[in-house]
Amino acid sequence: MEQKMFCYQCQEALNNKGCTIRGVCGKPSDTTNLHYLALFVCKQMAYWNELARKVQLETTAGSHHIIKTLFATITNANFDNKWFLNQIKQGIELRKTLKEKIREKLASGSKKLDGVENAPQWTEWEDNITEENLDALVLKGKMQDPLSMFDVDLRSLKDLAIIGLKGLAAYLEHAMVLGYENPEIYQFLEKTLVQMQDESLSVDDWVGIVMKVGEFGVKGMALLDEANTSTYGHPTPTKVNLGVKKGPAILVSGHDLRDLYELLEQTKDKGINIYTHGEMLPAHGYPELRKYPHLVGNYGGSWWHQTKEFESFNGAILMTTNCLVPPKKSYKDRVFVTGAVGFEGLKRISDRRGNQPKDFSELINLALKLPSPTQIEDGTVMTGFAHESILGVADKIIDAIKSGALRRFIVMAGCDGRMKSRQYYTEVAKNLPNDTIILTAGCAKYRYNKLDLGDIGGIPRVIDAGQCNDSYSLAVVALKLAEIFETESINDLPISFDIAWYEQKAVIVLLALLYLGVKNIRLGPTLPAFLSENVAKVLVEKFNIMPIDSVQGDIAAMLAGK
Repeated sequence: MEQKMFCYQCQEALNNKGCTIRGVCGKPSDTTNLHYLALFVCKQMAYWNELARKVQLETTAGSHHIIKTLFATITNANFDNKWFLNQIKQGIELRKTLKEKIREKLASGSKKLDGVENAPQWTEWEDNITEENLDALVLKGKMQDPLSMFDVDLRSLKDLAIIGLKGLAAYLEHAMVLGYENPEIYQFLEKTLVQMQDESLSVDDWVGIVMKVGEFGVKGMALLDEANTSTYGHPTPTKVNLGVKKGPAILVSGHDLRDLYELLEQTKDKGINIYTHGEMLPAHGYPELRKYPHLVGNYGGSWWHQTKEFESFNGAILMTTNCLVPPKKSYKDRVFVTGAVGFEGLKRISDRRGNQPKDFSELINLALKLPSPTQIEDGTVMTGFAHESILGVADKIIDAIKSGALRRFIVMAGCDGRMKSRQYYTEVAKNLPNDTIILTAGCAKYRYNKLDLGDIGGIPRVIDAGQCNDSYSLAVVALKLAEIFETESINDLPISFDIAWYEQKAVIVLLALLYLGVKNIRLGPTLPAFLSENVAKVLVEKFNIMPIDSVQGDIAAMLAGK
């Protein structure tokens, strides 16, 4: 059978090798190949941005374009060919305009800059970016897929870097919309994109670059943490209602807190109840979001349940970012998308103009006409245990460790997914002894956050730090505990890592942990398909990364510090 595409960036890659006809995520081959073409144009933009900085020209527009495009290529983010064609066209126009500005700047000063007139051929590519020319553009995109690199180890390392950069771009986009930016991170990201085209770099060079991606992953997560907490306050432990109320409703999924905030502002006193879904659950922990009385609860679980939960919700639905499952016809006309997320046929909320809020009036008007949600569960669930809250009870934690009441932390952060093997994480949570505490962030928590696991001296045995975007909180806590206990590294603390991954934000978190020197990480339910045998061997030898195994065997090993 003809191989129409190749993609292995997520955990559900077919047979843990790669999707070749259609993505397991539901993405058609033409869309996947447009992803690669959009990334290629980002490399062009990065090249000219680097030159523009050398002559003190403004490069922000190009950086923003790169970040949004990388974010949109994350698994389950954007399935819309028209969106990508527009993004590709916009990238080429930005690049051409910037090149002319560079020439004008050099001409005005009678200077020369190597790399402008003698630019590599790949930096100049352009074509007729229209739907009528789709077949040619798809073919060009396919020529950029991973299999175009014949050295398996170089391919593995380059893809590990680019997949990490996609996750980093997601964090940067969330920070950017709140007005928080770091030019140093932009410059590193763009330099790395240009290096992707440099065939002189060796495997050793790319090992170093991958570690630098982890370093800037830490910086990116710190930037987003500052953006979120400065804007909405530090999260505090909060009980979130799981039931429903009568009345019109809007369900907000994805990860973007500003979208939720603006929607809450625009629905005040309209009699509409706002519910969170999936990764938006931690929004309830932020004081500036929790203060809205019509933010009434959380509906459902992680992203892959949405085909059932969106249907039973009955009301209007807003997807703010990635983790969209191709919608069913039965509820497709109730789903709106915005930002980097997209799907053909879904209604789109336009981007902000300047710093003006998005206009959610069409979404709101639809919600007012729809029935109440169908209740699917009741009770409450806890969230809001970010680093300030955890460190606020550091004395209790230290006393519990010293007394023996708390033997070990198990970090079970990361992603959820459809594979039955992910039941492993539920069973680990159920079978961990009562003197352990689970630290979590990301939708992996839905495998165990509604279990009644009790507490240790008033400290819950499941501490939810928030979204995958909030994984930085867990690193801050670990580093602070290492400081308090005066240990040489995080590895000397009673902390074990049992991480679930699915997509690219989990990869940047993993690389960040490796940069921080964390060892003995269990990763599952499978190791990434993009790790070649030799690259995986390097990670095992240097960091002792290992696949998950049996529930009881892994628990015993983690309790023994292995």
